[in-house]
Amino acid sequence: MQLASLDEAERHVAVGSSHIERQEQIVADIDSQGRDSAAARELLRTLRQMQDKYVAHRDRIIKELER
Repeated sequence: MQLASLDEAERHVAVGSSHIERQEQIVADIDSQGRDSAAARELLRTLRQMQDKYVAHRDRIIKELER
């Protein structure tokens, strides 16, 4: 069960990283066009906060498996 949870947590971390990279590019594109990127930056902040939670969850699972 824990290994399945770890696999899922690893997927969340990977997908989250991909979303963050894409959103960083979107912010850069908007900025380079001289447009207001406030909403895109807010989404990027939210994605980073979610990623922090995904990583913490994965790390908790790893610690459980090391017991």
